[in-house]
Amino acid sequence: MQTELDRWFVHEVLVHEEALMRFLQRHWPHRDELPDLRQELYARIYEAGAKSRPTQPRAFLFASARHLMTDRLRRGKVVSIEPMGDFEPSLVLVDEVSPERWCGGRQALRRLADAFDRLPDRCREVVWLRRVEELSQKDVASRLGISEKTVEKHIAKGMRLLADALYTGELQSRAEPGAANAAARRQAD
Repeated sequence: MQTELDRWFVHEVLVHEEALMRFLQRHWPHRDELPDLRQELYARIYEAGAKSRPTQPRAFLFASARHLMTDRLRRGKVVSIEPMGDFEPSLVLVDEVSPERWCGGRQALRRLADAFDRLPDRCREVVWLRRVEELSQKDVASRLGISEKTVEKHIAKGMRLLADALYTGELQSRAEPGAANAAARRQAD
């Protein structure tokens, strides 16, 4: 015994099955899933029709097909966070910060701050704005009234001097021309 809903579904929705399948074939990459898509779509349309009949069933059918494909694509991109099996608890020790590492980190930070303070004024200002305040190269250039190329050169020089100071302790020799020569003469005497 056919109900009014069944008659509506057959006469207003199922008549578009051929066009629907062509549409799904054009837009869905997995051919083996087409019958499942069609059935899920029909179930959605039938449930929606039970609540209220759409005034344009064909448009509703194709819009629902687009939404269904979008939902499936979205679900396909979700990565499950459930564990894949029973894993033995790991017996890896937590890397706690030892007093030596803590002290070493403080010393490295102090060396970096000292090296930063010894940078040439403009270079220090550019490095601060670019690396600490995270301004763009263009913003730094406009704030200081210099070209972007100059900002680039100051950043390169500042980073090189800071790296030298941290790893070799030679910021003064790079920052002040002639300081290396004076130090070499003192050692020779």
